Amino acid sequence: MARIIIVGGGIGGLATALAVARRGHRAVVLERADRFAEIGAGIQLAPNGLHALDLLGLGDTVRGTAVRMAELRFMDGVSGAHVTSLPLTERYRERFGNPYVVVHRAELHTALLDACRAPELSGRVELRSGCAAQGYEQDAAGAHVVLAGGERVTGDAVIGADGIHSAIRRRLVGDGAPRISGITVYRAVIPMERVPAALRHQSAVTWWTGPGCHFVHYPIAGGRYLNLAASSDNGESRALASVPVDSGAVRDEMAALGSDAHRLLALGEDWKSWVLVDRDPVDTWTDDRVVLLGDAAHPMLHYAAQGACQGLEDAVVLGGLVDCAADELPQRFEKYAAQRRERTARIQLLARESTRLWHAAGSAATARDAALSAMTPDELHDYVAWMHGARVGDPNGEQR
Repeated sequence: MARIIIVGGGIGGLATALAVARRGHRAVVLERADRFAEIGAGIQLAPNGLHALDLLGLGDTVRGTAVRMAELRFMDGVSGAHVTSLPLTERYRERFGNPYVVVHRAELHTALLDACRAPELSGRVELRSGCAAQGYEQDAAGAHVVLAGGERVTGDAVIGADGIHSAIRRRLVGDGAPRISGITVYRAVIPMERVPAALRHQSAVTWWTGPGCHFVHYPIAGGRYLNLAASSDNGESRALASVPVDSGAVRDEMAALGSDAHRLLALGEDWKSWVLVDRDPVDTWTDDRVVLLGDAAHPMLHYAAQGACQGLEDAVVLGGLVDCAADELPQRFEKYAAQRRERTARIQLLARESTRLWHAAGSAATARDAALSAMTPDELHDYVAWMHGARVGDPNGEQR
């Protein structure tokens, strides 16, 4: 049995702790914050993410709190016209083996946290909060996480799951600060009862596209709330996070959108803004007994709605490879990275490039709408099959 130190107690870190503990190892999870909790609002989970949760034993738990979506609804945000919908009902579920759902981020995090604290894993998962990692060291005695106060936490291996600003990545890759996208996203959550019935779309993820901006909304928390996210390609050059912003300023940024979108935007209160950041894909994820996972390995913009799904996939793939002695872990880490690099890099770049689709203007927007509206449901399913149809970590599954 190896002692594996996992840096980061978010979704990816907890999923990994669960995966390696069930392989017989001891997982020690180091979380920077004073308690294990998750901030943020909604997460979209495509079938590949639910498949990973099934392998972790949490699929049914998450489905119990999730809202099933019937369509991904694409609107021309300027004219208000419905361009197309990617149907998510029977044919989609049969093809990809799971529904497409949305959940509150805290609900998913709580499910993972509860599983790590379950009696059957007693003594196998240790959760330590208030542990801010500064880097790592390795020697003959093992791999050591160096904490802010100087303490060293020693194990047989270290998994860096500490997000886009990862201290483990900084030491392992050394690629500096994240890339600032120049896009600001504004987020708010409103009670569903305040939403006009004609605009609720309670079984849809809805995009309103416009020149240099777009607006997405979908239900969360069992349909009790509507999650709002408005993106503006405003060229912001500072890496800002969770900054309160006046509702009027949000509407001004979305001025190009039409009346229906603005009826929803006007309902938002307590808006907060983030300037989106990501990183370029890299080939180096491992350093002997140290490996990266989730946003520490492949941070991506949220426009492909795959960030959480890819972290969960990482966890089940890595968990499936560490059924080995401690001295074999470096080779298994290399194998995990080789399996995951190409797929995650492709999604990173897709998420970055997708803003051209959402933010098109003029004749480019007209051509986009014409091309999308001409696609059949099967063609739309074919387009997302390589992402949504993946069944990684399952020896009997397949990746379409």
